[in-house]
Amino acid sequence: MLINFSIQNFGSIKEKQTLSFEADKSRHLEDYYVIHTNGLRLLKLGLIYGANASGKTTILKALDFLRTLVLNPKSQKTETFDFEPFLFDENTPRQNTVFEIEFIQNDVRYLYEIELNTKSIVKEALFRFKTPNKKSKTRIFERTVNPDGQLAKIVFDSNNEIDEIFLKTLTANTLWNNSVFGGFLKTNVEQKELADAVQWFIGYLPPMVSTLSGLENFATRCIEDNRICKTAMLDILRNADFNLSDILIQKEETVPDELLVSLQKQMEVAEDKIQELNRQIKIVSDALKTGSLEFEHTVGNKTYSLPFEKESQGTQRYFGFASLLCVLTQTSIMFSIDELESSLHPDLYQHFLLSFLVNAKHSQIIATTHNREILNNKDIFRPDAIWITDKDNQNSATELYSLADFDSSVIRNTTNILNAYKLGRLGGVPYLGSYYIDINDDDEAK
Repeated sequence: MLINFSIQNFGSIKEKQTLSFEADKSRHLEDYYVIHTNGLRLLKLGLIYGANASGKTTILKALDFLRTLVLNPKSQKTETFDFEPFLFDENTPRQNTVFEIEFIQNDVRYLYEIELNTKSIVKEALFRFKTPNKKSKTRIFERTVNPDGQLAKIVFDSNNEIDEIFLKTLTANTLWNNSVFGGFLKTNVEQKELADAVQWFIGYLPPMVSTLSGLENFATRCIEDNRICKTAMLDILRNADFNLSDILIQKEETVPDELLVSLQKQMEVAEDKIQELNRQIKIVSDALKTGSLEFEHTVGNKTYSLPFEKESQGTQRYFGFASLLCVLTQTSIMFSIDELESSLHPDLYQHFLLSFLVNAKHSQIIATTHNREILNNKDIFRPDAIWITDKDNQNSATELYSLADFDSSVIRNTTNILNAYKLGRLGGVPYLGSYYIDINDDDEAK
């Protein structure tokens, strides 16, 4: 699970900003929002509100960038990283970017720190905690880079018995633009803590879900692979007031006849390679299969099938969200979702969140949103799960804070949170100018 994530000098973020999933002392909605693990109380949900261009999506992009950095190491040390530091300052473009992330994997609490620029990783370190007390951490490894020789130096804690050959191989595979985890992925050896951390990024943190993400492909693959149950998907869709009676997925072979004939001729010539060529035919056949997705609607006593692309945007979007709900409730995973409310009615948006909070036991969601209606109902939200991004007045840098950070002089038990947010008392709202548009050019004005 994710505990804390900190970002510095990335995109619109200048100074260090931290998104925390550690619950505050409040016991409000404890059974629905809070997961108890490793002596910690962690929130399932984090919703980020804010004006356009205030940095909401930057938070998710930073997390996704870190995931890619860990799991997709560069193949050549001349490759650079595709990101920008904070640009509205004379110094930050020349300064390093820093990420810190705390997470739990296999009942162990880890802290990973990494500092980099667009060309290379400058330093990184992995720590583990013996107890929930943050002071009891021990170092697993520390890595630095010689900028002149472009060579990494990796030092493991003395309590870790590291084979010399393993260390040399790991160091050789850790290019100056690769994390140690990237080097580990290229090294055919085992090391528990490195394997734990890599597995957390692989298994717990999938890629960010944007408004352009094709969730229908994810949903159909999950159904076909029996990762989720189609019946459960239908129940979720029906509970969300979608009139669907079945989900129809069909696969069709589209392997060109000429290709099959060519492969078969090769098999006739080289009988000793028949098994390998049969395997190749299957790979090609599977790769070239095309699928069709249709929804069955029952109206009266008759059923009608409608292709997926003919369904409304809301139906298409929620079909993907239904698959996310199935995965969230059946396993331990975290989805980061940009513009959660996109194409969803406010009631459906709320229904999705409540379905997640009621049914998920070990999963988390972090999402950006403009839908403010949930702020009007204290019965369904906790202040520490609501985050706001705002722009600093001096340099337009992103500032991130939660509603739980406000004291009683701003937010009392009787405060209407939605009205306070609309009035700008909590920040994170656009300050708009006049509605009038001057369409006359200078000549006409004269």
